Amino acid sequence: MKKGFARRTLAAAVAIGVGVSLAACSGSGGSSGGGGAVQSGDYKGPKVTVTFWNGWTGGSQQTILAGLVKQFNASHKNIAVNPVGMQWADISAKMPLAIKAGKGPDLTVAHGDDIATYAAQGLLLKADAAAKDLGYSAADFPSGLYEHGAYQGSQYGIPWSVTPLGLYANKDVLKKAGLSTTIPATEAEYTKALDTLKSKGVQGEWVDGYVFTGTFEFESLLWQYGGDLFNKDVSKATFNSEAGQKALQWMVDHVSKGYSPAKVAQDGDINALIAGKTAFNWNGIWQTSNTALLKDEWTAAPVPQIGTQKAVWSSSTDWAFVNNKGQDKNKTQAAAAFVKWMNEHSKVWAGGGELPADNSVRNDASLVKSYPNLKPFLEEMDYAHFETTSPGIPNAEATITVALNNALLGKQSVKAALDQQAAKADQLLQQNKQQYGG
Repeated sequence: MKKGFARRTLAAAVAIGVGVSLAACSGSGGSSGGGGAVQSGDYKGPKVTVTFWNGWTGGSQQTILAGLVKQFNASHKNIAVNPVGMQWADISAKMPLAIKAGKGPDLTVAHGDDIATYAAQGLLLKADAAAKDLGYSAADFPSGLYEHGAYQGSQYGIPWSVTPLGLYANKDVLKKAGLSTTIPATEAEYTKALDTLKSKGVQGEWVDGYVFTGTFEFESLLWQYGGDLFNKDVSKATFNSEAGQKALQWMVDHVSKGYSPAKVAQDGDINALIAGKTAFNWNGIWQTSNTALLKDEWTAAPVPQIGTQKAVWSSSTDWAFVNNKGQDKNKTQAAAAFVKWMNEHSKVWAGGGELPADNSVRNDASLVKSYPNLKPFLEEMDYAHFETTSPGIPNAEATITVALNNALLGKQSVKAALDQQAAKADQLLQQNKQQYGG
């Protein structure tokens, strides 16, 4: 499992029915707590130390991040960035009290569906002025991404990276089944490959009822069938629509048709691919840095188009400036300079299994030359769907995973599972509106 998304597992475990609240810790559930704004990204003041909380705690990402910070500090004599790694869930849990006491970080990184929650809690500074000063606008990032860092008309996040889903394939398994190693791109091609694999005694794609990666696959399929997770103002769940039912039925059929085992453990899908027990796996770009896959027998491609249109799930991470009690404006300004430098030097970040969000870096031909395994994920950016933006949204998102689990395990029909959890999501969305306003 990708460490960067570990918080989702926690959300699925605790959010259903309890409506976790951090707003009380920060003093206000509204945007009025947002207190000030970042004024500039150019820093020429006295030497300061910028504390930077992030959730990259191990593996290649931590190594790459440490190298980037070292380069930045060496080239900026008046700024010393101190990166503090911790679990993503711990950042969410610790920031409110730390900020209230004036002991939070000066800068943090948050996933796209956390930004609005943090902003509503008053934990972040508005970043409109900083973004303008740094030269950023929506046109500098993938379509629809920049807006996900906004809340109530103000910008709070500046995009850093994107992590789309892709289709991984074990070429050895395909060859043994007499199949081409050209990866299926359409529903007909994919089903034909699964049927051929089945005839050779291979369950071609294992599907699971976990966030990793069943929920991401379901959401991709939902969008491909023309549906959406929630309505426009995020007041009602719509993942139980006809499109949602088609998406989940397609996954359930994998089990009934023998393409997948009935019960797949957490990460069982990717482990089966590595072990040569299956041929295909819908998984995130982060797997390109999985050392177990760094051999000749695997390849990656865009997810196949199963529905009526191309679509794929993608997460994102944003830089966010923290609204500590008594926050030092020099540190915030220095943090903005760090953000700009990091985005400009983010090509190397792709080596850790994440695409730079900055278009000028991501679309440079040298990126694919340096990291050829990322090419299929780059191709998906034109139709990638990013996380829903709304305060408290992770608790409502978690209901989707529950629906998948119940349907895939045969506990409920597809329609009953989706309808029940959509009703639960509606309750949580209403609670979020009451808690955060808007």
